[in-house]
Formats: sequence, C-alpha cells, structure tokens
Amino acid sequence: MKIACVGGGPAGLYFAISMKLREPAHEIDVFERNPPGVTFGWGVVFSDQTVENLTRNDPASAAVIAAEFAHWDDIDVHFRGETITSGGHGFIGIGRKRLLEILQGRARELGVTLHFEAECDPADPKWRGYDLVIASDGINSRFRDAQAEAFGVDVDVRANKFVWLGTSKVFDAFTFAFEETEHGWIWAHAYRFAPDCSTFIVECSEGTWRSFGFDRMSQADAIAACEKLFAKYLDGHALQSNASHLVGSAAWLSFKRIKCERWSGGNVILLGDAAHTAHFSIGSGTKLALEDAIKLADVLNRAGLSLEAALDEFQAERSLEVLKLQNSARNSTEWFETLERYTHFEPLQFAYSLLTRSQRISHENLRLRDRDWLETVERWFWKRATDGRSNTIAPPMFAPLKLREMEVMNRVTVSPMAMYSAVDGVPNDFHFVHYGERAIGGAGLVFTEMTCVSPEGRISPGCTGMWNADHVAAWKRIVDFAHTQSKAKICLQLGHSGGKGSTRLGWEGNDLPLDAGNWPVMAASDVPWSPVNQVPREMTRADMDVVRDQFVAAVRMGLEAGFDMVELHAAHGYLLASFITPLQNKRTDDYGGSLENRLRYPLEVFAAMRAAWPSDKPMSVRISATDWAGDDGITPDEAVLIGEAFAQQGADLIDVSAGQSWAGQQPVYGRMFQTPFSDRIRNEGKLATMAVGNIYEPDHANSILAAGRADLVALARPHLIDPFWTLRAAAQLDYRDVNCPPQYLNGMAQLARNLKREAEAAAALRV
Repeated sequence: MKIACVGGGPAGLYFAISMKLREPAHEIDVFERNPPGVTFGWGVVFSDQTVENLTRNDPASAAVIAAEFAHWDDIDVHFRGETITSGGHGFIGIGRKRLLEILQGRARELGVTLHFEAECDPADPKWRGYDLVIASDGINSRFRDAQAEAFGVDVDVRANKFVWLGTSKVFDAFTFAFEETEHGWIWAHAYRFAPDCSTFIVECSEGTWRSFGFDRMSQADAIAACEKLFAKYLDGHALQSNASHLVGSAAWLSFKRIKCERWSGGNVILLGDAAHTAHFSIGSGTKLALEDAIKLADVLNRAGLSLEAALDEFQAERSLEVLKLQNSARNSTEWFETLERYTHFEPLQFAYSLLTRSQRISHENLRLRDRDWLETVERWFWKRATDGRSNTIAPPMFAPLKLREMEVMNRVTVSPMAMYSAVDGVPNDFHFVHYGERAIGGAGLVFTEMTCVSPEGRISPGCTGMWNADHVAAWKRIVDFAHTQSKAKICLQLGHSGGKGSTRLGWEGNDLPLDAGNWPVMAASDVPWSPVNQVPREMTRADMDVVRDQFVAAVRMGLEAGFDMVELHAAHGYLLASFITPLQNKRTDDYGGSLENRLRYPLEVFAAMRAAWPSDKPMSVRISATDWAGDDGITPDEAVLIGEAFAQQGADLIDVSAGQSWAGQQPVYGRMFQTPFSDRIRNEGKLATMAVGNIYEPDHANSILAAGRADLVALARPHLIDPFWTLRAAAQLDYRDVNCPPQYLNGMAQLARNLKREAEAAAALRV
C-alpha cells in the first residue's frame, strides 16, 4: 500500500514503523509541519504495560527507548507548608524530543520517507494518490476538522489554563506543588525525564489566570512570573519554553477533550490525539497513540481481512480502551478544575484525594505501592473519627461515625430497597428475615425501604407503611431484633409516592399502572410521570397540610417503634421531589418557579418532622442531585443549595442519590457513578453525606471515605445477594473487630483463613 502519515509525532512515526515491520513493501511517507528536532512539550510518561507492548512490537526501538528512560518511584505533594511523600508508583519517562529522534531513526532504517516543514492542506488533491492517509496530526488535526461532521467530532474545551514548560532542576519524585496566592490557587506538575531536565507544567483556573494578568503577559514575562511563584521548588533553576519555535503554538492552553464517533472516512484514518485525547494529568496520550498504531498496523496487514472489517475491529477494540482512559481522565481533570473544593482538607487527606482522583488508583492499590504511607492515612482517619481516642490502623469503612448522639459502629449502610412484599402496608415475616439478616450481617446502619405515610402515598400495593398501630407493632418487632441481636442502627425512611403511585409491584413492570384497583394520585403539578401513568391532581394547600401532618404522625410512630433515625425521601420523582424538580413542578404560586419556592413545601414538611423527632436523634434527607436533564432539571450546583437548605432545617446527613425524577432521564453509569455528587455537596456545602450508586467493593468504600467524598457508603444490590457483605469484607481485609454474631464466629474465622491463603497463592503466582 501507498500510505501518507500526516503528522510526525509518536503516532504517525510508530504506525509507519509498525507497518514496515509487517510488510517492508509498503510505501510510506511521513509529513511533519515543523523542522526536525522541534516539538511541543518536554517529557512523556510510560507505564510498564506500554513498554511491554512496544517490546513485543519492535524490540529494536524498544531497547533503545528503555535504555534512556528516567525512573522514579515517589510522588511528593507540597501543600500548605507540608510535603507528603508516598512511594511505590514506579514511573518511567523520556524526553519527547529524544523519543522522536529514536523513532525517526528507526523509521528511516526501515525505509520510511520523512518530510519536514511540510504544510499539509486536506484539500490538496495529492492525498487522493495515496491508498490511505493517516491523520496523526494531533489535537488540532486539520484533516479531522475538514470532515468534522463525517467523523462525528465532539470537542470539550476544559476550564483550566496550563503552560507546558521545562527546567534543568532535576526532580527526584513526581512532584505536585500547590501555592495559594492573592489571585487564587496555582500549581505545578513536575517530573524528570532526562539526567538534566524535567517537565514543569503550571496550571490554574481561568479566573486565577486572568487575575494574575497572564492573559496580557508576554511569554517571557509569564515564565518569569512562574519562576517567582515556584522559586522554592526550583532552587535557582530557570523555567523555559519550547513552544515559541512551533508553528501555530501558544504558551498557555486550554485542554481539549476530543471524541470522534467514527475514526475513518474515505481514505483518511484518524490516529492518536486526532481521534481522541486524554488529559495530561493522567499521562496517557502517548501511550494511547503508540498502542493505536500497533493495533491499526495489525489489522491492516492481516490476511483475508477487508479494509472495512479491519477498520471496524480497530475502532471497536481501541475505542474501549480510550473510553476507560477518558473516563479516568475526566475524573482527574475535574479534580483539578474543582481544586478549591478540597483545599480545606488536611495535607495528608489532600494528598490521598489527589492520588485517587482518577479512580485508577484505589485504597488497596495504594497499600501495595506503599503500605507504611497508607497505614499513616488509616491511622489519621481513625483519629479523626474518634476525636483522637483511637490510634487504630484499619480500613476507613470500619471506623465509627457519630450523628448527634447516635454512633454507628462502621460506615457501611444497607441502602433503602423496595421489597414490594407488604400487605396493607404491614411488614411481615419476609421483612423480619430480610432486615434481621442484614442487621446481623455487620453493616453499621440499615435503612428501611421507602415506608409510606398513607395508603394513597404508596408506590404499589406491596409497599410498607406507617400510618396505624399494626404498622408500629410490626416494625417494632423488626427494630427490637436488630437492637438485641446486633449493634446495627436502623433508620426509617419515610416518603409519599405522589404521581408515581398506584403502580404494579417492581418485578411486574417498572412504574406501570395497576391493571385494576388504581387509586387517585397527586403531585406538585398535573404532570404525569409518563404517558401511561395517571395525570396527578395538583395539590392544594389543604392537601399539603394533610400530607405534612401524615409525615409528622409517621415520625411519632417511628419513635414508638424504636427507630434510631428517620430519613425523608425527597428524591426520585416522588411527591416531595415533584416540588423540587422544575421538570415536574409547573406551579405559578409560592411553591413554584425559583428553587427557593420549589423547596418551600419540602422544607416545611421536614421542619415539622424534625420538631416531632427527639433532638438527640439524627435525621437525613435523600435527594436527587441531578435530574440527568442538563440545565432543564436539577443541576449539581443546585444540589449543593438543596443540601444546605435541608441542613439549615436540622438535617444531619444528606443521602445523595440521582435521577429517577423524570422518565426521559439520560444517566451516565459506571463504578461509583453518583459519588461525585456526594463529593460536591459534602465539600462545597461542608455537609455530612452518604454516597450511593454502583458501590460494590470494599475498595470503593475505603477510597470514597478516605478521600473525603462521603461520610457513609450505601450499598443496595450487593446487600440483596449477600446480607453479610460487611462481614465478608472484614474477612477479606483481615479486620477482626467487626460485629459478628457469636454463632457465626467460626465461619468468619474460616473465611478469613481461606481468603488469606488465596491472596498468598495469588501473590506467589505474580512473583
């Protein structure tokens, strides 16, 4: 084949090398717009896996590259006058310029023709003379942008500003240096990539950038200002830029996250940053480019595979890897963009939050990297959790938490889960076994399913209730068992279904009306949940009074039943949520319109409940932190205000869920996918929160808690299949002080021994 690679960066060069290795007869030209030896950026970072991939693909160039790697192990985080150092990270890096020299030499050796200072116009008819044109021309790809619609280009320009500099100061650790100034926070990412040179990236918010006057400074003045800001880290060494030598480059940049729905069109194939980008803070752009090049060369040279099939396989496999890294990069990017959310943290927790920001590094992964450092974090967490009383070194999920005068023995919560198994609202033997098992299963706090305050407030005929003496007696039996047979606390979640009521049992159809026997429903406005649901009656002020009093009566019954805590369900599109979300609330009176008005009635209900509940007992509120509807519904910004409003009325905990508040929601799922909302409410609103949503491993729980993203973690589906999830986690983590029923102690000990043997065997295999 006759192939043109437009762009002489790592992607284009390594693809040319990989093609020639597979078939020397390929005729390949590489076109680069800059002169030889001129490149943007300083050092690039590799993982061990990437090096293994390069070695398998081309041992000759891999050996040269590996021989010139700079190696370092530690990460230093400088914050508020302290330096937090953690080890075991195993970084390797090389100068971008040197990497290109090695790849250029290897390409020439294999017969690739290199053209420098070559302006490449996508409209030039010469490209039609090539079988394939590989658009490896980077983030600002002209070939991609010339067919943006055909490629389905999605560009997200991120909020922060950064400048990519270098210095002769050699950093022995990957260094993060955070400085608070009168203009705001500004920070550096620094790492060495050669015996005498380091990368030094300076980053800040756009507001800080403008306040400093960087937008008006010359490049020389901006570099001088950065030298002054970070003088104590540079030890007299200068900062320098190589951007001024590049065609079309600028000193300060805003990162562009690039996604493309399609990576090929006509004879043009997008490769590397032209097709996708990952933020520099996770250091994977070059990795993606090189691995793209290997895969594309593989499929294009496979016998019997058509070009169309080859390109389909290329994108299918590589896009999955890109998606994983872009998700991690998004988390990392957002952490830096919202940095001030975390600057109230103590330095140790700040460093932990930084290290785990992308979710690629977890709690137990940090233990493998640097056990001593992680145990310092765990000791710190336990001291904070016990007001200095404990010097325990143990996973954060087992630390106690005090809410008013109630102390839960650990941070694991059995999330509210509808069972649809009651008769006339009365919990029965199924509920007794269900809640009893989970109480003795080791969790610190067990929530009831949404328990309805009136017959017409039920979601379905199978929902539990709290509106008469039979309900009190049945619930008291369950609560008494939890209290006598375990140390778990139990919380009564109270709610009213509103317009989502009068529907079938959950397994008979989600939110579908009953076949017969439907009861009338009401909501904030006459907006049906979906076209097949009833149109609810818009609540009158008299209706509001009745429902408020039903909640108060249910609270008093909860006290009689012995519950430790009460939660108000104001999420998921039920009655109170229908007031909060503008997607359901279309009222024009004092209860509609602004967020303040939409919150008026839910806050009134909560305040009345709080007045009826003892002052020494805690209360929480479940909210939907987003409607998954963009700016048309509740936004994460508003969620902070909602949490603050309930806290001002006496809420001790915000149970942060999301969505389910309108039928057209567009959620973004993934591991711990709702935790960022908890993080935001907790650290911007300075509130105690509970995180929910696809949390299913002990590692998830410990990472969330230690990083300060929540104060409790709630697990739903894992507890459905395994009521003893917490005991199993304790055995896995070799934590002995969990509350295990004495009848089960032998089984717990045996499980711990089995898991330890399995871990030792796995470690031996790795060695």
